[in-house]
Amino acid sequence: MTEAVVADDSALERRLQDALDAKTKPPGSLGRLERLAVELGLAQGTDLPVADPARIVVFAADHGVTAEGVSAFPSEVTAQMVANFADGGAAVSVLGHQAGATLEIIDVGVASDLSALDGIVHDRVAAGTANLRRVAAMSHEGLEQALAAGRRAVVRAGDAGARTVLLGEMGIGNTTSAAVLTGLLGDADAATVTGRGTGLDDTALGLKRSVVAEAIGRLDGQRDDPLECLREAGGFEIAALVGAMMEAPAHRMTVLVDGYIVTAAALVACRLRPAVRRQLIFAHRSAEPGHALALRALDAEPLLDLGLRLGEGSGAVLALPLLRAACTVLADMATFESAGVSNQNRVQRTRCLPG
Repeated sequence: MTEAVVADDSALERRLQDALDAKTKPPGSLGRLERLAVELGLAQGTDLPVADPARIVVFAADHGVTAEGVSAFPSEVTAQMVANFADGGAAVSVLGHQAGATLEIIDVGVASDLSALDGIVHDRVAAGTANLRRVAAMSHEGLEQALAAGRRAVVRAGDAGARTVLLGEMGIGNTTSAAVLTGLLGDADAATVTGRGTGLDDTALGLKRSVVAEAIGRLDGQRDDPLECLREAGGFEIAALVGAMMEAPAHRMTVLVDGYIVTAAALVACRLRPAVRRQLIFAHRSAEPGHALALRALDAEPLLDLGLRLGEGSGAVLALPLLRAACTVLADMATFESAGVSNQNRVQRTRCLPG
């Protein structure tokens, strides 16, 4: 893993805020967009951050826990959706095209053999994980391989010139993994972190909650070991997301985090390497109940709240124009001085100074 130098960004943060306050507007009047501009500058280590080029990276893998009936869809849908991504028909495909972002799909553990499928990156660890209700989802070797696949994806993005990477996932059953990880690392019970995922009815939701509760109970003693929690309860795609996030600081690359599953990966990555948090922008708050808890644990203020629960990186793509807008405000908006506009707020503050 490429090591990042942890910088003292306090001076940069002051410069970014001063630059925003000098623009032709009342201080703070652009609301969340102003804080976003500061976050982008800190992530990239510059007074003039950029959102583009932007690359969407979607990791795909299957989960053995689907054998417990925790999803409304069969595991075969993972492979079918990867083919849909490659054909350009999925939501993230069309939204990404509309947004002008490139898309990379990576098979890190789909159960079906996709070796003949063009248009995706083949970086496969195994044919899905084991059933986390019964045993550890991944071996130690499998976990390391999945983390490495995530790191390689960010290196490829950086080599292609990307300044923002939008992280998404595809894996039937992965909201169960996200719920277990959030429960363990967020110190919450199964009812709080477990939602309907792909649309479970009440009976199936009750079953899913019991599976999550059993896994949380089995792993209770591992709460202080985020990597072991990931090995026991994660999926290959979630581990790859963790690896991608942990690689991002070395490249000062902005990471736009999608929904519940990617945020659960962020919980792991930030516990393992706190410097990761500076790189992360959280796109939206999903309809999954555990997502709000995971966001609070990361002290994250998401940009959008649209009731999304699709995954794929779709919410991250929808938030991308806001990153572009924040960068444009810093780069192109006139200052009071350059526009010859009187800054009444500054005048009033000056008059209040002693003498």
